[in-house]
Amino acid sequence: MADIAVIGAGTWGTALAALLIGNGHSVTLWAYLEAEKENLESTREHPNLKGVSLPETLAVTTDLKEACADRDLIVMAVPSTATRATAHNMNGLIPDGQQIITVSKGIEEGTLKSQCEIIEEELPTASVGILSGPSHAEEVIKKLPAAVVAGAKDRRLAVFAQELFMNDYFRVYTSPDVHGIEVGGSLKNVIALAAGMSDGLAFGDNARAALMTRGIKEISALAQAMGGEPETLSGLTGIGDLIVTCSSVHSRNHMAGFYIGQGMDTESAMKKVNMVVEGVHSAKAAKALGEKYGIELPIITTVNEVLFDGKTAAEAVTELMRRNKKSEIERMTW
Repeated sequence: MADIAVIGAGTWGTALAALLIGNGHSVTLWAYLEAEKENLESTREHPNLKGVSLPETLAVTTDLKEACADRDLIVMAVPSTATRATAHNMNGLIPDGQQIITVSKGIEEGTLKSQCEIIEEELPTASVGILSGPSHAEEVIKKLPAAVVAGAKDRRLAVFAQELFMNDYFRVYTSPDVHGIEVGGSLKNVIALAAGMSDGLAFGDNARAALMTRGIKEISALAQAMGGEPETLSGLTGIGDLIVTCSSVHSRNHMAGFYIGQGMDTESAMKKVNMVVEGVHSAKAAKALGEKYGIELPIITTVNEVLFDGKTAAEAVTELMRRNKKSEIERMTW
């Protein structure tokens, strides 16, 4: 049995805390707000995961020092925009070599750092990895089958995470390709916004399939430029995560895009979703990464124009369709 802290009491952190307790581990869940803690303790239910009771043995705290004390593993499950501040506040609370797995997805605007890179920067003595893949909290907490990837530079950490998380309904693979996993997990949220916009415009299945297919091409090109492996982007944390995020009723990114496609502005759409929409926060960073590495990202660039420059979703789709003629796979020749 391992002693684990899950930092972040959102839907994903809560679902994973329940999963880990079901696997026989001792888990403390850290909530940012006292009101979150009190609600979880009194109802034994997450407000966005209705109908599923949390294990009685799940401990909840708002004390970060208490949460981080003497843990075999710390799972970082805060929103990607809160990762740096939370990791910074953990300084002095963890020992050298502390094992940390992040389950957040997103690129930091300004620094263009990934989640693992942020944590490594703030907690340089920690051993950091990531757990990612097509795995909505709403289904995992109901013990519906899912498969994900544990990635780390240190194989021992990836295997340790695999051992802790894997069970009959939650299959975990391992991978050393942290770059590929993180780029796939972050940029698929931006493509999901585009797919949602298309669905909001009632453009149908063909349009969504086109966006997903061309979207994974953009993600793969950028990931490879950053040192990721192409096989990773054809796997669970690439095309797998993209499929579920572009098509699931549980996808907050697709939902926000849908509302934008129906005419809402970005801020109104995010308020209506009422949960963190990671793709909005990663969109600018994704565009900047494309510029940094010289990779053409037409869908991601166009999503930025809709989100931040006042372009309508209908105008954006028309412009994408009218781009200059080209071959599907440019390296192929007659």
